[in-house]
Amino acid sequence: MLSAPNRLTRSDDFTHVVRRGRRAGGPLLVTHLLDAGDDAKTLVGFVVAKNVGNAVTRNVVKRRLRHLMRERLGMLPSGSTLVVRAQPKAAQCSFSELTEALDRSLRRVMAQ
Repeated sequence: MLSAPNRLTRSDDFTHVVRRGRRAGGPLLVTHLLDAGDDAKTLVGFVVAKNVGNAVTRNVVKRRLRHLMRERLGMLPSGSTLVVRAQPKAAQCSFSELTEALDRSLRRVMAQ
């Protein structure tokens, strides 16, 4: 589970990252990365909309993504902010498929 100090929670922060950050999309996930350029904490937020599924399904997807991002925080630049948005297909994929999609999406957004 991703620790609370590393979670993005404010709506304004989500909006800022989505509008100003670099974007990389795929069939399961879309990631938005905003580099802050300072030594602040790396923050990660998750968007799982109602079109992904019912509340139970959305929470399963969020829990999986939080678990995966905990292991990948070191990959992100220090002080950066990341928003991971789940697409509707993320509800039907396996944990390993979600892992591959997240790794691919992170590589793409950091390479830009």
